[in-house]
Amino acid sequence: MENQKEHFRHILLFYFRKGKNVSQAHKKLCAVYGDEALKERQCQNWFAKFRSGDFSLKDEKRSGRPIEVDDALIKAIINSDCHNTTREIAEKLHVSHTCIENHLKQLGYVQKLDTWVPHELKESQLTQRISSCDLLKKHNENDPFLKRLITGDEKWVVYNNIKRKRSWSRPGEPTQTTSKADIHQKKVLLSVWWDYKGIVYFELLPPNRTINSDVCIEQLTKLNNAVEEKRPELANRKGVVFHHDNARPHTSLVTRQKLMELGWDVLPHPPYSPDLAPSDYFLFRSLQNSLNGKNFNNDDDVKSYLIQFFANKNQKFFERGIMMLPERWQKVIDQNGQYIIE
Repeated sequence: MENQKEHFRHILLFYFRKGKNVSQAHKKLCAVYGDEALKERQCQNWFAKFRSGDFSLKDEKRSGRPIEVDDALIKAIINSDCHNTTREIAEKLHVSHTCIENHLKQLGYVQKLDTWVPHELKESQLTQRISSCDLLKKHNENDPFLKRLITGDEKWVVYNNIKRKRSWSRPGEPTQTTSKADIHQKKVLLSVWWDYKGIVYFELLPPNRTINSDVCIEQLTKLNNAVEEKRPELANRKGVVFHHDNARPHTSLVTRQKLMELGWDVLPHPPYSPDLAPSDYFLFRSLQNSLNGKNFNNDDDVKSYLIQFFANKNQKFFERGIMMLPERWQKVIDQNGQYIIE
C-alpha cells in the first residue's frame, strides 16, 4: 500500500514538472488507476508542497501524541467572526481542519445558513425598537389593552401561487422542473384589520388603485362602521386601541387627523419592524401557507377564498396572534433591539 502511494506521488511529481495543473494530473491518474486512486484534495496538497520547493515523496513523521487545541481559543475565534471556516480556524491554530471539526462537534457547534432579515438596523433604529417595546410593555401592564387592540396591514395575493414539490429520482437522474411565477403576473392587494376575536373588516383594492392618504381615510371610515357593527363595546365604551405600521400613507397628516377624529388610541410602531406587527409575524404567514399551490382566475375567486379562510379560523387562532405581543416586546428588549428570528 505504501509503495503504491509513493508510486502515485512519483507520477504527480512527473506531471508537476511537465507543467500540468492539479486537475489535469488528477484526471490522468484516475484514468489509469481508477477514481479512488487519490483524492483531488490530496493532489492539491502534494502540488502545494512541490511549489514550495519540497520534492520529498515520504510522509512527514508524526509524533505519537496528538496536538492539543484549547477549546477557549476556538470559541474566541468564532465569537470574533462566526463566519470563519474550519480551514481558516485550523490555519490560525496550526492544526488540521479535521481536528477543528472534531472539536466543534464536541463543543456543540453546527453550521447554519444566515437568515435574511428585513433591514440592516442602525444604532438609532435599534434604540427606537427598544424604547417602543419598553413603552408598550409598561402601557399594557398598567392598563391592559390587548383585548381592545385592532391591528391592520396590507398583503399582495397573486393569482398563481406555485408550490415546489419534492420528487423521487435515481442517483444521476435530473430533478423535475417547476417554472417560476411570472414577476408581472396578476395580483390583488388585500387590506385587512383584525382583533383577538377575528376579522373586523377586509377588502381587496380595486385594479389601478394604490394605497394613498385618500384611500386610507376611506378605509378607516369603513373600518369604523365595521367596529360599530361588530364590536359595539369598543365603539360605545372602551375605545379602540389601533395599530398599523408607519408606511407613508398611514402617517400622513390627513390620516392622523382622521384617527384623532375617530378618537382611537394609536400605538407607536418602530420603523422596519414587521416582527412586531401581528399581521406580518402571524396572520399573513398562515395565509401564505394556505395559498401555496392555489390558482385564481379573478378577484372574486380570491375574495371567496379569503372569506372561507378567515371563517375557518376560530377565535383561539386570532387570540394567539395578538397575545404574543408582550412576549415579543420583551424579546426585542432582551436582544438589544435586534430582529426576532424564527
